[in-house]
Amino acid sequence: MKPAGPLWRISVTTTAEAEDAIAELLGISLERPVSCWFHAKTGLSTVSAFCESRPAKAVREKISAGLKRIKNCGLKISPGRIIVTQIRREDWAESWKRHFKPIEIGKTLLIKPSWSKRKPRKGQVVVTLDPGLGFGTGQHPTTAFCLRELVRHVKFGTRRSFFDIGTGSGILAIAAAKLGYSPVRTLDCDPEAVRIAQANARANGVQKKLRIVRGDLAKLPIHAAKRYDLICANLISPLLLTERQRLVAQLKPGGTLVPAGILKSEFSRVRKAFAESGLKLAVKKIENEWCSGSFYYARENSVGKFECPAP
Repeated sequence: MKPAGPLWRISVTTTAEAEDAIAELLGISLERPVSCWFHAKTGLSTVSAFCESRPAKAVREKISAGLKRIKNCGLKISPGRIIVTQIRREDWAESWKRHFKPIEIGKTLLIKPSWSKRKPRKGQVVVTLDPGLGFGTGQHPTTAFCLRELVRHVKFGTRRSFFDIGTGSGILAIAAAKLGYSPVRTLDCDPEAVRIAQANARANGVQKKLRIVRGDLAKLPIHAAKRYDLICANLISPLLLTERQRLVAQLKPGGTLVPAGILKSEFSRVRKAFAESGLKLAVKKIENEWCSGSFYYARENSVGKFECPAP
């Protein structure tokens, strides 16, 4: 068998504020999945896509023009320079081994790559996830927050349902299935994300415990027949705001919605919008430029008053 050739990495280092816009630009321009790496020390994000061949000049010019449009919209993209690098597949794999370390969520959950020799604690659930050419591995602050909320809301011996909207690698749904949530459903509009999530679910032996669907949040029913105890929506703020009625419609009274992927400058607006939809903030976490929250859907008790569900 002929050995696989080198890869071409196209990356843009930018601010957290412009990360999502640039990720969408690269994804559309290159027709490839995109990965984002947040550098805690610098506060900058590197948005990258990997291709089998060097992108044509016309494609690079398209990306450059897109960066100018993003800047003209008022987003700070600095430094915002396009870097095209040829790398050996072996170097790409080894670089992930240096950077992708196991993640421990308390004593309950361990996320680790297949090459890690880290042993779980007694009773600790293990999710094995290797980085691919795109999608998350739990390193980003917003994904880590969702994982912590999954653990915080688990009730062993009690059946609780989970809906993962914008599933990406499937990390949250896989963790939920292993923690005992049932049923577990995922949704993502990207066919590549669905394929990768399915592969990761099989690798973790939970493919029969979750339902991975390609679909559009904007097409979910306003009056949902099936509702969930916990929903994670790791989405950009404009989408959270535009589709909040559909998100809330999927949530059981007394349930919890975890919207993540929100810039801290935008969080107050998101909080106000969900408050208008009947959700109250229970937990808030700021990490660098990102802010994530956990909102509970107040339920009505027998005397007609609303109460907060126990965490």
